[in-house]
Amino acid sequence: MSVKEILDYVKSHPSGKVKIAFTDIDGVLRGKYMSVDKFLSVAESTTGFCDVIFGWDMGDHAYEKIQYTGWHTGYPDAAGKLDLATFRKIPWEDGVAFFLGDFVDQNNQPCDVCPRQLLKKIANDALNAGYKPVFSQEFEWYNFSETPESAQQKLYRNLTPLTPGMFGYSILRSSLKNPFFSDLFELLKNFSIPLEGLHTETGPGTYEAAIVYSDLPEAADRAVLFKTAVKEIAYRHGVIATFMAKINEQLPGCGGHVHQSLWDKNGSKNLFYEEKDEQHMSELMKNYVAGQLHCLPHILPMFAPTINSYKRLVEGAWAPTTLTWGIDNRTTALRVLSGGSKSCRLETRVIGADANPYLAMAASLAAGLYGIKNKLKLNQPPTSGNGYTDFSNGVLPTTLLDATNMMKKSSIAKEILGENFVKHFTDTREWEWKQHLKAVTDWEYKRYFEII
Repeated sequence: MSVKEILDYVKSHPSGKVKIAFTDIDGVLRGKYMSVDKFLSVAESTTGFCDVIFGWDMGDHAYEKIQYTGWHTGYPDAAGKLDLATFRKIPWEDGVAFFLGDFVDQNNQPCDVCPRQLLKKIANDALNAGYKPVFSQEFEWYNFSETPESAQQKLYRNLTPLTPGMFGYSILRSSLKNPFFSDLFELLKNFSIPLEGLHTETGPGTYEAAIVYSDLPEAADRAVLFKTAVKEIAYRHGVIATFMAKINEQLPGCGGHVHQSLWDKNGSKNLFYEEKDEQHMSELMKNYVAGQLHCLPHILPMFAPTINSYKRLVEGAWAPTTLTWGIDNRTTALRVLSGGSKSCRLETRVIGADANPYLAMAASLAAGLYGIKNKLKLNQPPTSGNGYTDFSNGVLPTTLLDATNMMKKSSIAKEILGENFVKHFTDTREWEWKQHLKAVTDWEYKRYFEII
């Protein structure tokens, strides 16, 4: 739609309002309703939005010692620029217009700590180098027959799963709760988040969805909106959806795998595919994969940003623990799918469902471009068996603290993501670690309460 058509739709909608949103550093959407008159006055300029969304955590607790904003700045408004190209109609709100935005600084330049701006910068770097990035993300998540009130009353324990049992790819289970299942597929499509597939995953009440691929930043916009849209649709069915990386030590975790490829600028040729190569991988793709392998330990908090993320990255739980790559191997950190010229791509399996899609895709692309720029070689052969036992290239950091410390000190992270962003992001991850240290957990009660 043209800008005029979009604005005409907004003006004519009977609700008299639009909804706008920005993402914080954790990928949580922060937004509000805005009157049509107010929207029209800022649609092609900027609107004020409190910069606290980069000054607090996902629980709205103010960070300490964050340079960007805080008590020392008084939490002023930041300049938010709405992206009219993100226009959508919310099908479960009678077609109310919705827009995403990102932030600029006082000189109208991209804000250093804005996740969407970071992704746009790296995507432009790829375009300037002659590559068109094509990305998509797939998600696994758990669904519970609960309300926010009932979950809190139960202290998030002994929640009722949407369906019982370990039943992946189940036709029966998708029929059992078909109104919710069908609403997900149809309403997401109507919200311009088309799915390639939707199925039950192994685990009680677990679903998996693959989003149709697209250019950046649209692919990340779809992924960010997918998570919130699923939760909103779930509410309508008396369901709570969670994208926690690991909800129970006895159950598989939730991945947020990112699929990616580079095409020529007009989108006609997949630059990752090479027919004559034994593995059908071009040298460009090999450089890209080598770049991700090299950079992974330096950028892991972008893929695994929470304390809970590292409970997923354990052996035998369908999530990687080693710095490995393989051809169609689901035990490795990087899974190469090179079967055809159109479908040839890399799947980064380290990424959890709890990651911020803007940051996960930005880090994936930046690391791949680093490998291309430096002509890194895939000296490590593909892992053909169990990736959990292949230690030839090392292992991933095992805690958020270790991963954050490595990223904070990394010259590579600063080079590919920007020093200001790395400083802000790692400070927020240190805060996350410190908050967890204060908590007294169920595990501690069970282990120590009676015995000690």
